[in-house]
Amino acid sequence: MKRRHFLTLAAAGASSTLVAPSLSLSAVAAPRQTQITAGKTRLNIAGAGQPDTDLWLYNQSCPGPMLRYRKGDILRAAVRNNLDVPTTIHWHGIRNLSEMDGVPDLSQAPIEPGETFEYEFPLKDSGTYWYHAHNMGWEQVARGLYGPLIIDDDGDPPVDHDICLMIDDWRLDNDGQIHQASLGSLHDWSHAGRLGNWLTVNGLSAPSFQVKDKARIRLRMINAANARVMTIQLDDAEATLVALDGAVCLPEQINRIILAPAQRADVILDMDRGTLTLSEVSTGEPYPAGTINVDPALGVSSLGTSERAKTALTLPAPPKLPSLNNVRRIPIHMQGGAMGNLQSALFDGEEKPLRELAQNHKKLWAFNGAVGDYRQIMAEIELNSLVSIDVYNDTAWQHAMHLHGHHFWVLSDDPTIALPSGQRDTWLMQPQERISLVFRADNPGLWLFHCHMLEHAAAGMGAVLSIS
Repeated sequence: MKRRHFLTLAAAGASSTLVAPSLSLSAVAAPRQTQITAGKTRLNIAGAGQPDTDLWLYNQSCPGPMLRYRKGDILRAAVRNNLDVPTTIHWHGIRNLSEMDGVPDLSQAPIEPGETFEYEFPLKDSGTYWYHAHNMGWEQVARGLYGPLIIDDDGDPPVDHDICLMIDDWRLDNDGQIHQASLGSLHDWSHAGRLGNWLTVNGLSAPSFQVKDKARIRLRMINAANARVMTIQLDDAEATLVALDGAVCLPEQINRIILAPAQRADVILDMDRGTLTLSEVSTGEPYPAGTINVDPALGVSSLGTSERAKTALTLPAPPKLPSLNNVRRIPIHMQGGAMGNLQSALFDGEEKPLRELAQNHKKLWAFNGAVGDYRQIMAEIELNSLVSIDVYNDTAWQHAMHLHGHHFWVLSDDPTIALPSGQRDTWLMQPQERISLVFRADNPGLWLFHCHMLEHAAAGMGAVLSIS
């Protein structure tokens, strides 16, 4: 889009102290302004004895700098682009101001090479969030442009250690470099997305975290992968699930969690053992993700005796689903991809066969018979109305559906689907599944609804909702 077109569209829709990457995090005061620079650098992510990898990173760190605030703070960040291509930052899961949401050519003009853009917005909710590049995200996120964003609240349960785990899979070649030839691969775009062959947690291979004896710890897990659906196994530990996608949920005892791309999960557990092993088991074979080790030199839990530390957690109840009597329904029929039934779709105002869309435009997916396009609004929504996006995944593939600027309840008539007790901002849909994502449209602006398998989004799986 031309900048003039972008500004016209945006106007129509609108009617921490910077901390170096840390494995164990502590609350810090919010700064007047955080400086974030997107640039090229070399870093070792392939492990000891392996060459450094050429990456695109924020502030030359992987992940990018930990941004930590308190609920009610104002986030101010000056983002400079030292890359050779335009970029933006999307603040994933934040109920943001539309003009600060970071979608290029929709909510802001791209940050051109050498330019700086200043983000400023209020933080309305506590929880675990993250930030990532949203211009050509399928490439820029794959090269490392992401970081954690944690928002604390006075009512958070006390813990001895608060540990953030950004989990990613990288596709590396035999020289330990980003596999260039596969970037933009139509095979990946039409199938499950770009899957990696190397796992890191906080940019490291199977890192180790040291904690106090009898410690109560909070693990904040973030799936930063382009497309891989992660399954994280916590040995046979009894962990309490306390939040999903930053939003509180009903407490649940688990020892494994499935995380689609962009999803987050917070668990709290007590270290009544010397070591806790974390593994990624989505392939059926456990892959080491990291270990939590008791270090006697750190002392004993500051929460008191182990008996006290194991008392029940007190958490607020998740918000209740409103009455659906006056709900506005927006049906979305998802089609496309390999082994799909999409023969043709509307693109640039014309009906085009799928072969032409794929070969000439790299478009492979559609909503309601139309390829996703920022220039067209799928639905005009009245402010404060209750909305249900009724999605039918009529494809052969999973899709991690993300709604910008809002949290939603997940509903289904299928009793076999395990529905969350609280709200989400990203939901993993199975092939042929039907789901209703219900939200209060209380945030005005232009908002993107798209698949967070980033290759799917680039190939047409997205829509724009206008709330005014």
